[in-house]
Amino acid sequence: MLDISRIKAVTLDLDDTLWPIWPTIERAERALNAWLAPQAPLAARLIADMPSRMGLRAQVERLQPDIAHDMSAMRLALIRLALHQSAEDMGLAEPAFELFYEHRMKVDFYEDALPALVFLAQRMPLVAVSNGNADLHRVGIGAHFHASVSAHEFGVPKPDVRIFHAAARAAGVAAHEVLHVGDDAALDVLGACNAGMQTVWVNRGGHAWTHAVQPDLTVSELGQLCVLFAESPNATAASMPLRTAPSSVAG
Repeated sequence: MLDISRIKAVTLDLDDTLWPIWPTIERAERALNAWLAPQAPLAARLIADMPSRMGLRAQVERLQPDIAHDMSAMRLALIRLALHQSAEDMGLAEPAFELFYEHRMKVDFYEDALPALVFLAQRMPLVAVSNGNADLHRVGIGAHFHASVSAHEFGVPKPDVRIFHAAARAAGVAAHEVLHVGDDAALDVLGACNAGMQTVWVNRGGHAWTHAVQPDLTVSELGQLCVLFAESPNATAASMPLRTAPSSVAG
């Protein structure tokens, strides 16, 4: 059971916790293809075709395993490889990636996400912990976060306990005083549990839990978590003002 009296900070996953990620990625890939096709049609076809794109990704992972945790570096390397294999202009790689990244920042929040961020940020520090490459400010939610710890900056992804411990340090609290909230059973719940944190599983799809270790709380939307905080007499014990400039933590 969730012990709210222990919580002095909340860490939050981003993709598929605050917004659905695949509609965003699909829109960004369509924009990338529309921009690239007139200039590098062969590379554009490679990237647009799912089996070809997965093959390119596998090659990048084999050739550059040190960047497998970095979604931005992986995407840029994939574009470069497609251009190289197509004997087309390699100078298009960086602007192509920047266009993709611009559209990747255009997320559609779940209805409960922004009200929950406002509510929680008024009560305690929030730290983003993500394996993705979303930029809090470009997405439009930076003012709600005290800090962010991403795999591509820190150097290791979830479920590695080191990224969770880095998030606790960024919040200025011990790991056992952190509540981690996320949608992924293994990356978020099991990873944070192994790091000594309490956990909330955001199960928007009504999926069955299949692991021996249980989350401290399961919710279908973030408003349910906010209700628990609102009803707790200890909810404002770690109250602090909103931060307008979240910091990034690198390993």
